[in-house]
Amino acid sequence: MTSTSAARDIDTMTQAPGINAAVLELLASRICHDLISPVGAVNNGVEFLEEMGADAGAEAIQLIAHSARQASVRLQAFRICYGAGGRDGNLKPEDIKKAFEALTEADGKIAQSWDPHANLGFAERPVGYCKILMGVMMLGAECLPKGGIIKVKAGSGEETLVFAEGQDAIVRDGVEDAIALRSDPTTLDPRLVHPYAISTLAVSYGFTVKVSEKEPGRVVLSLTRT
Repeated sequence: MTSTSAARDIDTMTQAPGINAAVLELLASRICHDLISPVGAVNNGVEFLEEMGADAGAEAIQLIAHSARQASVRLQAFRICYGAGGRDGNLKPEDIKKAFEALTEADGKIAQSWDPHANLGFAERPVGYCKILMGVMMLGAECLPKGGIIKVKAGSGEETLVFAEGQDAIVRDGVEDAIALRSDPTTLDPRLVHPYAISTLAVSYGFTVKVSEKEPGRVVLSLTRT
C-alpha cells in the first residue's frame, strides 16, 4: 500500500457518522447475549464438577470444552469485526474464512463455498477490508434462518459480493435501513445494531455496504470502496 492510500485510509476514518451511547449499549447487549449461553454452560459444567468430583465423568468435561470453544470463536469474531485487531494488515481473507467457519460450525446450518486466495475485487487490500468482510459475512449468515451457503466473489470494479443462498433467505425488516444508516439510532434494537454498526465501521474505513439483490433463495450484499 502506498503512503498516499494509507493517508487516505486515515483521513476517511475521521468522516464516519457517530455512534451514540444508545448504540454502544445495544452493541454491548448484543455481544453479551451471544456470549452468555456458552459462558453460562462453562460455569454450569464447572459447578457440576465441583459437586460430583470424579463422578462427573467425561460428559461434564465435554460440555465445558464445547462451551469454552463456542465462547472463544464468538469472541474471535467480535474482535475481528468490532475490535482494533480487525484492521491488522496481517489479517488475510483466509483468516476470515477460518474464523467464520469456526463461528458457524456448531449448528451446522451455514456452509461456505469460496476461495480466499482468489481475486475478491481489490488488487490491494485496503486497511480494514478483512474486518468489514467478516462483518458482512455475519450479516449474510443472519439472512439464512434455515441455513444455507455463503459465497464471496469479486463484483465489478473494486467490489466484493457476499452471496447468502438458502431456503427462505431474507433481509429482515429494518435491516436494509440499518445498513444504509437511514435508521434512527434511538429506534434500533439488538437485532438491528450489528448491521448499523458494521455499516458505520465500513464508512469509517472508506467502504460502503449495501443490499444489492434480493430474490427468493438468495440475498447479495456488496462491499465497495467509497
